[in-house]
Amino acid sequence: MEKKDINVQIGRNIQRERERAGYTQERFSDLIGLEVKSLSSAERGINGISLVTLRRICTVLSIPADRIIFGEIEAQDTRQISERLERLSPKQFEITVRMLNCMLEGFALKDDNQS
Repeated sequence: MEKKDINVQIGRNIQRERERAGYTQERFSDLIGLEVKSLSSAERGINGISLVTLRRICTVLSIPADRIIFGEIEAQDTRQISERLERLSPKQFEITVRMLNCMLEGFALKDDNQS
């Protein structure tokens, strides 16, 4: 059975966050309601996880699901942009949001095509 890239990435993220929190596989599997073997398989990318399991993982680790799905995302200093957006009129803000949504959608489509 071939490993899916997304399962491997998510598995690495789960393992990194579990270890960061100081949990062994045994303790963590108890807390999220999985068998140790199932957790190990997920961390190695052999099997994917369900949304229910993702939710349990995030609840136990007190982290957003994005950190498991996408990994660590480098924080960007968005204060300057935020301050500029706050000074816009309501109409300018609405236009800016529409433009930003279009750009982000374009970025997402570009990323999908590269996969």
